[in-house]
Amino acid sequence: MIDWLRRNSREDPKVEVAGQLIPVVLRRSAQAKRMTMRLAPDGSEVRITLPRWGRSEEALDFARKRAGWLAGQLAAVPPKVELGDGAMLPYLGLPRTIVHDPRAPRRIVLSDEAIQLGGPAESLSTRLTRWLEGEALRLLTEDLAHYCEVAAQPVPKLGLSRARRRWGSCAHDGTIRINWRLVMAPGFVRRSVVAHEVAHLVHFDHSPEFHAFLDRIFEHDIRAANRWLKREGRQLYVPLG
Repeated sequence: MIDWLRRNSREDPKVEVAGQLIPVVLRRSAQAKRMTMRLAPDGSEVRITLPRWGRSEEALDFARKRAGWLAGQLAAVPPKVELGDGAMLPYLGLPRTIVHDPRAPRRIVLSDEAIQLGGPAESLSTRLTRWLEGEALRLLTEDLAHYCEVAAQPVPKLGLSRARRRWGSCAHDGTIRINWRLVMAPGFVRRSVVAHEVAHLVHFDHSPEFHAFLDRIFEHDIRAANRWLKREGRQLYVPLG
């Protein structure tokens, strides 16, 4: 069980990192044996997990003393992508050039190298994000049906996730949620997350039996997919504006 200590954002403690004041979010965990710290993928907050007996003041001092490490993590956060004509936007693991002509039809046309659309520039970001989410739902629905068939499991309810820490989840009632930003990753990486969650329908743990089952239903190299997410996953959280 985890007790979140987050308060109103105006009251959140902050730590100075590379000249910026970043909110610090604390949580207590019964399983935690020591303090651990990470920067949110978008650089918006510092997250510290501490044991139940840990003191908030010690956690904040922990963050201050490691401001240099946090600065390195912050420098690795991808810069915000301004979604306009000529900008690059990844789709299925490949960078696509946004081609925007206000006089052209609003409908999005995808090619091997470009994403073309018309309509007003001020709604471009909203429309492209909505399109990416729609594509994610379409592809993930197909992925889920495929792996459930391979695993001989009924297809559960699917939802898109906007989580900042997890690529996918499987609830006790079988509901599966997958991060929509995986639509920007290579196909085998996206499918590896779906296969992982489907495997949890059979083994609700990370036991050797779970991993053996996952290896059986996933047709690609699960370790290569995991390495890609570890190496490149942060880039998928790039702020779109």
